[in-house]
Amino acid sequence: MTALMNQDEFRTALENAIKGKSANTSPFSVAWASGKLSREHLCRWAENHYHYVGPFADYLGYVYGRMPAQYQEAKDFLLANMYEEEIGGDRHTDLLIRFAESCGTTRERVKDENNMSATTRALQAWCYCVAMREDPIVAVAGLVVGLESQVPSIYRRQTPTLREKYGFTDEEVEFFDLHIVSDEIHGERGYQIVLEHATTVELQQKCLKICEIGAEMRLLYTTALYNDYVARDLSLADLDMAA
Repeated sequence: MTALMNQDEFRTALENAIKGKSANTSPFSVAWASGKLSREHLCRWAENHYHYVGPFADYLGYVYGRMPAQYQEAKDFLLANMYEEEIGGDRHTDLLIRFAESCGTTRERVKDENNMSATTRALQAWCYCVAMREDPIVAVAGLVVGLESQVPSIYRRQTPTLREKYGFTDEEVEFFDLHIVSDEIHGERGYQIVLEHATTVELQQKCLKICEIGAEMRLLYTTALYNDYVARDLSLADLDMAA
């Protein structure tokens, strides 16, 4: 029988559950970081990404509503995260749309659900399912640790390329700069909530599994963007997948 892990062991196990499944390893991310995507490809990314991250405050709202009242710090974190997404300054989705428009698409296309792929729909549906049905601590593990904590490492590779190779301005890439900072904080706070409140073997194992699945879902979503929009223009042979 699996033993209950102390917090140091559990932290390492959570990190290992995600390791090797980063969306950075997808061909779409490799093409982006190396400057081989066209602006049209970036338009398709933005049109899909809006429907994954746009409802993020909604996902967290469902978790907030089911989080035990005695876990006040966890509830406060979720509420603050929702506030930052929606009204704590510029709405994050508005920054995403600003980037999308600078790539060449329109606000109307970005917001139109018909412009997201089936795999994006699957990721969005998975997030809603986790938020509504899983134990709240398990949901934090999946949504914040498994998904949100990956964002800084992904955007740190992509954002310099947006400036240096594509010529976007600081204002146009504010969405990425903001999330490098905010999601590093959110991800770490998510880790701390899970470490503090997953206090049984069953909860720890559920948290580990959902972190693994969350990382796999984001990798699948990002790989599908390559398959659906880029593969016809850029073959895997044109990419340095070992980078």
